[in-house]
Amino acid sequence: MRVLLSLLTLLVCVGSFVPKRPAPSAAASKPNVLFIIADDWGFPHAGVYGDPVVKTPHFDKLAREGVLFTNAHCAAPSCSPSRAAILTGRYPHTLREGANLWGSLPVEFATFPQVLKQNGYETGSFSKGWGPGDFTVGGYTHNPAGPEMKDYRGFFKSLPADKPFCFWLCTTDPHRPYAVGSGKKAGLDPAKVKIPPFLPDVPIVRQDITDYYAEVQRFDAMIGDAVELLDSLGRLDNTLIIVTSDNGMPFPRSKARMYDAGTRIPLAIWWKGKIQPARSTAELVNLIDVAPTVFAALGVAPPSGMHGLSLWPLLTGKTSRTQPAIFLERERHAWARLGNLSYPVRAVRTNDYLYIANLRPDRYPVGDGGSATAPGMFIDIDGGPSKTWLLQHRDEPAIKPLFELATAKTPAEELYDLKKDPFQLVNVATDKNYATVRQRLSGQVMNWMKQTNDPRLDGKGDEIDRYPYYGKPRKE
Repeated sequence: MRVLLSLLTLLVCVGSFVPKRPAPSAAASKPNVLFIIADDWGFPHAGVYGDPVVKTPHFDKLAREGVLFTNAHCAAPSCSPSRAAILTGRYPHTLREGANLWGSLPVEFATFPQVLKQNGYETGSFSKGWGPGDFTVGGYTHNPAGPEMKDYRGFFKSLPADKPFCFWLCTTDPHRPYAVGSGKKAGLDPAKVKIPPFLPDVPIVRQDITDYYAEVQRFDAMIGDAVELLDSLGRLDNTLIIVTSDNGMPFPRSKARMYDAGTRIPLAIWWKGKIQPARSTAELVNLIDVAPTVFAALGVAPPSGMHGLSLWPLLTGKTSRTQPAIFLERERHAWARLGNLSYPVRAVRTNDYLYIANLRPDRYPVGDGGSATAPGMFIDIDGGPSKTWLLQHRDEPAIKPLFELATAKTPAEELYDLKKDPFQLVNVATDKNYATVRQRLSGQVMNWMKQTNDPRLDGKGDEIDRYPYYGKPRKE
């Protein structure tokens, strides 16, 4: 019996020394950054925003435990320039080739992963980082968002416990194309979808939106998987998590346009014990604010030249950081016009108004209408069932106004009263009752362009149209 007890005691002692995955040491207390970004996910398509159809439990949980933003906007409603602005904290028009889709991003404009790498962080990206475009032309040897990883789970599992990380996590969800009927297969009910008034309320559009929602839900599942993995590795609580999108949903009069459906995006920020939790804010935010926020949160000196403003004081409850206006823009999206010309726009968004300056109003905002000599038909609208239906029914009296909203030329100035017209359907720029507002906002756009040395100032800037296009050329 005494021998048996001795053996049991020995086994217990040995068992207590079975090696476990070490938790990050106190010496390795540098915080981590997980930046999670969707591809074409628009506001308000998440459960926490009140959408009655799409299910986003993982985003909702982070939002409810962190800070939820209800008035966040991308700097440009187009993938490459939006992502360039996020990475650099700079307006796209200051990034030369970085202002265009299918361009490049000059390495001289420091990105937050770049700077964190120089400060001892392990960096990486999964799926779509910066792009589309050719980053090698800009001087990069890997994607500007970080070295590309085939497996984000493997990246986290293989990372030494004492190594801080900055990781850019993305999918191509909910970018088109969609599997037709995937929304119904996911259990989503098209009858419950809220159709925005700029889209036709027909079964095909309802189904198209539920298919889009199905991909939003797949993106949300990835959020949950990444959070669960970090928690299992003991690294979650010391990680700043930012979840957002690059631009609005890929539907007519949405993505690639300056209206809220194109620029307004979901945003939630989470960090256990570091930010004031369980809050929602309607503060105006531009995603150029992401990079300075990361630097402030981590205590890393930011590079010079950033235009964004840190959200850190707001996140920690030290100030409301009231920002009366944000500035938005776009240049060339797809190859949508003869000569591969862009459709340059500058805009200012306040809580009450959206003012848009269309700098080349003689061009079509979503591309030429299509002919034997034109590169397709309204190419800046992503192809899909909703676009196809709209084109097929364009001459019907009830549909023609929606078709015009989506495709027609727009005047040099647009002004929308957001309190009366939240979907920006009625342009009041020529209404004398809004003359003072129009002049004030026009002046703000002009001053912003001057302050940032905008190449488009004074009617110039056509060199932006001549920057190389690294996508597939279209026949003209």
